[in-house]
Amino acid sequence: MPRGSVDLNFLFTLAEVQRLVRAYADKAASRYGITRAQWAVLAKVERCEGLKQSELAELLEMQPITLTRLIDRLCEHGWIERRSDDTDRRAKRLYLRKAARPLLGKLAGLRSELTATALAGINPVEIHRLVGHLETIRENVRGAIHQAHAAPQRKVQRHG
Repeated sequence: MPRGSVDLNFLFTLAEVQRLVRAYADKAASRYGITRAQWAVLAKVERCEGLKQSELAELLEMQPITLTRLIDRLCEHGWIERRSDDTDRRAKRLYLRKAARPLLGKLAGLRSELTATALAGINPVEIHRLVGHLETIRENVRGAIHQAHAAPQRKVQRHG
């Protein structure tokens, strides 16, 4: 593929894939009466029980008020509970409730189904290579963001 094609298509294709996967995951999650965003919260709390809401908002790159509404909903369903933080009375820590476990089992199967659909027709060796490349891209961009924050900001002169 010529250089120009990558420059023209890489970011657009990456964004389009992300948009389609999100739409597909939203539709699939609705089978279980939840949204993709609620699924993301459940999955992250499952992996990192005891997180503060503020930490979870940062990890999910979500506004705290948006996350609060999602957690309220998950608490209403009995899937997550908030517990007081022993060191900070203003903070709440998040834990899964027993009722979430069967749902998370179903969602794990759904995640496998979504992954299989997205990767259909791609050789397993190529899939591992693709994931490795995506991880490298993620770290490249993360490093660039870190460098941009570390470098002094220059004023951009505006004309007009």
